[in-house]
Amino acid sequence: MGPTFVKLGQILATRSDLLPPDWITELERLHSQAATLPFEMVRPAIEEALGEPVSKAFAAFDPEPLAAASMAQVHRAHLHDGRAIVLKVRRPGIRPRMEADLRLIAQFAAVLERASAEIRRFAPTALVQQLASAILEELDFTNEARNADRLRADLVGNAQVVIPGIHWEWTSETLLAMDYVEGVAPRSAETLVQADIDPHAIASLGAQVVLDMVLLTGRFHADPHPGNLLCLPGNRLALLDLGLIGHVSPRRREELLRFVQAINIGDPQALAETLALWSAGESPPRERHLLAAEQLVARHGGTRLVLATLVNDFFALMREERLTVPPDLLLIFKALVTIDGVLANIAPGFDLTLALRQAAVRIVASRLDPAAWTPVLQGLLLEITRIGQDGPRLLRLIIERLERDQFIPPQRGGTEIAAAGRWIAGAIVAGSLVLAAALVLF
Repeated sequence: MGPTFVKLGQILATRSDLLPPDWITELERLHSQAATLPFEMVRPAIEEALGEPVSKAFAAFDPEPLAAASMAQVHRAHLHDGRAIVLKVRRPGIRPRMEADLRLIAQFAAVLERASAEIRRFAPTALVQQLASAILEELDFTNEARNADRLRADLVGNAQVVIPGIHWEWTSETLLAMDYVEGVAPRSAETLVQADIDPHAIASLGAQVVLDMVLLTGRFHADPHPGNLLCLPGNRLALLDLGLIGHVSPRRREELLRFVQAINIGDPQALAETLALWSAGESPPRERHLLAAEQLVARHGGTRLVLATLVNDFFALMREERLTVPPDLLLIFKALVTIDGVLANIAPGFDLTLALRQAAVRIVASRLDPAAWTPVLQGLLLEITRIGQDGPRLLRLIIERLERDQFIPPQRGGTEIAAAGRWIAGAIVAGSLVLAAALVLF
């Protein structure tokens, strides 16, 4: 039915809270490689984006595609200085076709939402909006280029992680130029061993990278399947295809840690509180949250967590109890389950939950880092400065009000003056403490 419907299926493949596992399995097949187009069909698009012939722009260009997806395909090329790059070119004419499809799907979703209360629970209009936002973002390759630069900056401290460099002089809305990275996809331990790569080292690194992105930096690769990962000599890991990036707020990161911790220690009450936060918009009876929490703890508490099983049970319970999950959580769980499956293939028995506990330690350490308090202290200093500047003015206003208003009893006026004095004195003391701390830290 076309690339729009492929994208719709790919998004539905992440909605384990709405669809049963057999549907999810079938829809996940839509992530497999798409058919390629002959080079002569994409040459005009490439040369229009470049503003010159391919033969002039590059020292060499391979007309045979390396790979293809629903919206684009990738070709290898060499710059005149000898560096190898890949060019990701958008399929010709795809944008107007997808925009037309999206309008039809939006109308159909609105009809369904009006016609059925049961379908309305699945929020089809919101789902289509999510689809449209994801497609329009992915259609503009400058977004993927910026994602690559941001992730590279986030992970700059980890030399084992490689994010392909972007060549902005050749990059536009329809064309993405980036470094060519040669490596081995993490599909089995045997293929890694043959390439002199340690599968367990890659598993440990992959878990650390994904968890740090989700729980520390708050920006993560939303689909880390083997086709988007490459293992390199020296047990390094490259992240590819950065068109879809997830974002995690600081509050959500803490909720995820509480979710895992509550199951680990077998605390259904704490788990129910987290579930209530995640479905706050619906306000269902608390008993439904507690029932779901008790079942999750009974099945998974006190033992080694198998993440894929836990998440499948979690979404099944959400469906049974008619509870929904925020869209950002769906993307996070999808990424975690995907990387868990990759790690299980290359290093059977690898415990992702142990990596989760190690990530929690890194989070605590990062919060104790004085550098993390710099923006907080700067904001506090600005606020103290404002209070110091406004204090005399406020005190004069209070005195003028007391002098003007003869109806206030003396005792009350004295109380207000004393309270104002205490407030200003407290602000001065607090400001002094903050300034002293700032001098020590900076």
